[in-house]
Amino acid sequence: MHRVHAIQAFLVLVLCSSIASAAIVEHVFHVGNVLVKPLCNEQMIPAVNGTLPGPTIKVREGDTLVVHVINNSTYNITIHWHGVFQLKSSWMDGANMITQCPIQPSNNFTYRFDITGQEGTLLWHAHVVNLRATLHGALIIRPRSGRPYPFPKPYKEVPLIFQQWWDLDVGLLNLRPAPLCDAYLINGLAGDSYPCSKNRMFKLKVVQGKTYLLRIINAALNTHLFFKIANHNMTVVALDAVYTTPYVTDVMVLTPGQSVDALFTADQPTRLYHMSISPYTSAHGIPVPANNPINGLIVYEGATSSSPASPLMPWMNDVATAHKFSSNITGLVGGPHWKPVPRHVDEKMFVTMGLGLDPCPPKTKCIGPYGHRYAGSLNNRTFMIPERLSMQEAYFYNISGVYTDDFPAQPPRKFDYTNFKVQTDSDFKMMFPERKTSAKTIKFNSTVEIVVQNTGIISAESHPMHLHGFNFYVVGYGFGNYDPIRDASKLNLVNPQLRNTIGVPPGGYVVLRFIANNPGVWMFHCHMDAHLPYGIMMAFIVQNGPTPDTSLPSPPSNLPQCTRDPTIYESPKANVDLSY
Repeated sequence: MHRVHAIQAFLVLVLCSSIASAAIVEHVFHVGNVLVKPLCNEQMIPAVNGTLPGPTIKVREGDTLVVHVINNSTYNITIHWHGVFQLKSSWMDGANMITQCPIQPSNNFTYRFDITGQEGTLLWHAHVVNLRATLHGALIIRPRSGRPYPFPKPYKEVPLIFQQWWDLDVGLLNLRPAPLCDAYLINGLAGDSYPCSKNRMFKLKVVQGKTYLLRIINAALNTHLFFKIANHNMTVVALDAVYTTPYVTDVMVLTPGQSVDALFTADQPTRLYHMSISPYTSAHGIPVPANNPINGLIVYEGATSSSPASPLMPWMNDVATAHKFSSNITGLVGGPHWKPVPRHVDEKMFVTMGLGLDPCPPKTKCIGPYGHRYAGSLNNRTFMIPERLSMQEAYFYNISGVYTDDFPAQPPRKFDYTNFKVQTDSDFKMMFPERKTSAKTIKFNSTVEIVVQNTGIISAESHPMHLHGFNFYVVGYGFGNYDPIRDASKLNLVNPQLRNTIGVPPGGYVVLRFIANNPGVWMFHCHMDAHLPYGIMMAFIVQNGPTPDTSLPSPPSNLPQCTRDPTIYESPKANVDLSY
């Protein structure tokens, strides 16, 4: 009896300790238009709390994050918490017209959600097209109090946010094709690669022999980026807020939306060293940004040298270097929050992904192939973002006419995906995907496997595919056309990476698995913002589980609305038709 009481007392102590370790972390985001000058010209931009990048949010795993967003800008906005699972809080995902209507100017909305089962570096950013260019910041999730990192404790932690910059209004970035950027930034500074910013460079002062945890985020709108530090190696310990087997490298590549946690030891002679980023561009025949490395500065304590050592950066089309980094890292089996790879698959999908064409409007000149405009394609579908109501509201309230539940699990026909050639009328028609708002419904707790096959219909290039609401195991990764017999035997079901964003290799494929244990409507899309209006996007609808705790909750009463028609929001069975 005494033993039972002792066990009960211990469990109560553990529970109280867990509750005590959790906290409510609260922030206020004032979104307004401010003047900034990273290069030669002053530019008015929307920013959070007047800074570029925006404020860094620091929480511990298990905390509740509350962010009051006050929109004093001239834009409609939402804020997406990139990579956060949003378990039981899918209304807080911040995906414009997917989980919510936007916060309109002079309005506000409060995001409130728990952060559980995740540790590492993520980002927050606007999720209305292009506004992510200036509305973004770091989201750092540390272990619960008293729980150590699964690697030696660093001397300091340093966020590094990589950005793109345009000397023009962000509203003009929606042009098709998108204009090329004027610069890249490290923590908001362009550095000595540009005449107008030679004296404005991010500097990291280090002590010889100390180890630093670099929390690296690629917040660039449209560009993959290489990163190096002159004469130094780095040890990758996490990707997208998931711990990895330590991986030593002198170069890394990050697609837009990806994050890397890496240990960096100041183990070189006392002097100055450039940390540099440069673009990685795998597309052919499409305009690319300039290949200027952008520099920050590592400054050793006591350094007197005025001439920094510079790294030799990869060529901008160095596919081999990018592939080596992206494919060689493995998951930390047995580490915090690790779960074995599911072996049984309930739902298999084969999704062809890339660019297609959209017919040029009459009496309009278009500059794309065959005189048409670019379009996005997933299984020959171009996603149309709803305009009158969010998809999740339409799903919850049973409102028809907003989306169709018919996204195909296979492309309309098989072809040589990576070596596409127009030889017949049928081939030519394949270049023009169907324009539709379509979703794929998945049963709760089922395991989904997606083969994402890059195509060469217009140009084979790396596309960073991002899944909201889940991490996925990257169990397969390669070049050429995926062969379900040959390549299935090569899948890594032991220690694959877990990510929320993955670059699909140019002319190649990835194989992803995830467990659909989170009810709601979740985007799966290319994280290059230029490709959002093109429509490289679809949505998963994860059905409710068997209990109220595993079901999509009612939306918050203050969720921003697109329409003032009260009949739409009266009942979960409104049965309103919003067909256009």
